[in-house]
Amino acid sequence: MLGSVIAYEVLLMLDPELPEERQSEIIGRTRELIERGGGTWESNETWGRRKLAYEIDHKGEGAYHLLGFEAEPEALAEVSRILRITDGVMRHMPVRRQSTRGGKSSPVTVESVPPPE
Repeated sequence: MLGSVIAYEVLLMLDPELPEERQSEIIGRTRELIERGGGTWESNETWGRRKLAYEIDHKGEGAYHLLGFEAEPEALAEVSRILRITDGVMRHMPVRRQSTRGGKSSPVTVESVPPPE
């Protein structure tokens, strides 16, 4: 019996010193895991290098990628497990996307707090 397919986004922070080929290899392997698990790959948005609020493993920057896909929760669990043990992955954060009326999913939006007067 098939489970329910859910729309997810994963914010992936990679070591900024990784060569472009290795970053592409990690993204490709993640896509392969999702598709092998019965999911559908939607997008890879490269955000590039960004300064971190605090150092992680003595690094002040990270290379960010936003991955969009639909998969069953079991496939997401396997992707998260593999990302945790993959060299070069500094952090990752999976987020479930909310669906809109048109049946498509959209990223979760956070309202900004107005500045104090």
